[in-house]
This record gives sequence, structure tokens and C-alpha cells, in this order.
Amino acid sequence: MGIEIEAATRARFDDVAVMLGPRNPTSSVCWCLSHRLDSRTNRELVGPARREYVRELTGRPIAPGVLAYDGGEVVGWAAVAPRAQLPFERSRKIPHVDDLPVWSVWCIRVRPGHRGRGIAHALLRGAVDYAAANGAPAVEGYPADNAGQRVDPTMAFVGTRHLFEQAGFTKAADTDAVAGGFPRVLMRRALP
Repeated sequence: MGIEIEAATRARFDDVAVMLGPRNPTSSVCWCLSHRLDSRTNRELVGPARREYVRELTGRPIAPGVLAYDGGEVVGWAAVAPRAQLPFERSRKIPHVDDLPVWSVWCIRVRPGHRGRGIAHALLRGAVDYAAANGAPAVEGYPADNAGQRVDPTMAFVGTRHLFEQAGFTKAADTDAVAGGFPRVLMRRALP
């Protein structure tokens, strides 16, 4: 499989927009901000302002995530960032395992027509590699513990426990969070 993973930098913003943006530019879709921003800011940021916020994120020294490419076509997205910069830092549902300055992976998206080809696996590996290259001591994810059952596609963005296990993560804690009717678990992978 020739999937390439690249940081979602400003030069790649058009591809970020393909993965996260709405068909109607004035719509207020997630833009992968729902778990990046505090709830108040997330509610106040509407329509095209969401796009501009993500454009600004892509210009920062740490990109807001990674993109997957197949033959030069963007086919996937994974959000990854230091947990300290995210609402997960203050979450009452997602516990802290320790005081390490971990990074979080919380959204993995594969474009329709490209699913079932291992792209989510490549995205998760790429997100881990990006975190490691930027000094993360460990990476966490908060996937659904679905025991092999089908996860509703609208909630599949959190990933599954199996996906994270295949990427070398181990369960570090239970959480009080739920996705698609399944409990979410805190999965952790230490980095060298």
C-alpha cells in the first residue's frame, strides 16, 4: 500500500478543507474543532469562521494533525496535539493516567470510497510518528471499546480499541465517556 502521511501544514490547507470542510461553505460543521476547543468557543465559532480558525491552526509550528495521501490524492485525516492544549486536559470523563505531557489522537477520518484499505491504520501510525518527532513522551487515544461490533459511522471517528491495539497502544484506563453506545477506553502508547 502506497499511503503517504504528511503534516497538515498551511501549504496543505486545501487538502485539510477537503477532509474536514462542508459542501456548503457557510455550514457550521465540526472542522475537527469540537474536541480541540472549549465548548463556549466551539459554540461561538460558526460558519466560515471555523474554516479560518483551522487555516490559522495549519500555520502554527505544530500542525493540527496529519493527512493521508494515496497517489497524491488526500484520503484521510487524523487530529493529534498535546493534550494540554485540548479540552481533554480538563475532562471529567477522560481521566489522567499520570503527569506526563502526553499527546492525544481523537479523530480519524477516511474519505468514503477509500475505506477498508488500511488507511486508518496508516493515519494512526502517522499521528504517533508526528507526535514522537515533536517530543511527545507518549500518545493517548480514547476509542470505542466495541468488542468487534459495528460502530455507527457518525461516531467512528474516535476509532476502535482494536485499531489502537494494532498500532501498539495498550489500555491504560476506563473512562466515563461513550461513543456510539460503546464505552470509550483510554489507550496509551509510550514513545522512545
